[in-house]
Amino acid sequence: MVNRVLRSALLSFAACGLALAAHAQTPPATPPAPAATQAAPNPAVGTDPVVARVNEQEVRLSDLMRLVSQLPPQVQQMPLDMIYGALVDQLVNQKLISAAGYKDGLDKTDETKAELKQAEERIVQRAFITKSVQSRITPDKLDAAYKDYLKNNPPQDEVKASHILVENEAEAKDIIAQLGKGGDFAKLAKEKSKDTVAAQQGGDLGYFTKETMVEPFANAAFAMKPGEISKEPVKTQFGYHVIKVEDKRKAPQPTLDEMKPQLEKEMSKDIVTAVIDDLRKGAKVETFQVDGSPMPKEEPAPAAKPAEPTKK
Repeated sequence: MVNRVLRSALLSFAACGLALAAHAQTPPATPPAPAATQAAPNPAVGTDPVVARVNEQEVRLSDLMRLVSQLPPQVQQMPLDMIYGALVDQLVNQKLISAAGYKDGLDKTDETKAELKQAEERIVQRAFITKSVQSRITPDKLDAAYKDYLKNNPPQDEVKASHILVENEAEAKDIIAQLGKGGDFAKLAKEKSKDTVAAQQGGDLGYFTKETMVEPFANAAFAMKPGEISKEPVKTQFGYHVIKVEDKRKAPQPTLDEMKPQLEKEMSKDIVTAVIDDLRKGAKVETFQVDGSPMPKEEPAPAAKPAEPTKK
């Protein structure tokens, strides 16, 4: 099964010519899975050892890792030692095919040169944008963005509660009566609650904010005190709830390390826009219609007529 999946992925990869396209356009959306991308370096051969040699052309471990990063996630997740042989074979095949293409002079054709130029430009574009973004996301700017986030997203009130969900009001009232006589909430939840997921935890729902629960349930839970059990069943579209509030708190705010990926992503969008705006300001840009003819000149907007004086 593993060999069939890998062979299919590699054949599709080779047939569609994805190696150049994937490398030239955008980096993989999902980083390769650790199992397939972590190879322990051998001190005797360096951190990027030769994994194959084809007519004196060397193929290195970094070439193999690059190939892995361009394959489907299901292949990336396979242990490297399981797919290593097939990957090396594919890299050998690629070297042989490209060598044959060079021998036939296909690198000299106008079509190939144009595609190579486009691929090169895309790689340089990505490298320039990456450099620009990295140079502008400084620790100070990241810290300022984090403080702005905390200011705009103050900590919310949270309740930690458990519940028992049943079909009808009579059953819910019976449970409330049992609890009033000392019944064990967690035990009753496991025995009677329709919410099978929470029931396995004794009815525990964990901490939640008010807007994450349906309104009747949230209103009831947030109006109660820690340790309190609802005196009446709470009806929602799911049935009748018996609620026990365990705790109340302000939700902990995320740390800078937790927010860093999101902040960097948001800052990157603004930086890229600013970089492009700066480049356009310093450039002479001419655009033409699809047939190459000049763009029609935009007619100036008609001047607004002066307002007539009002008669007194």
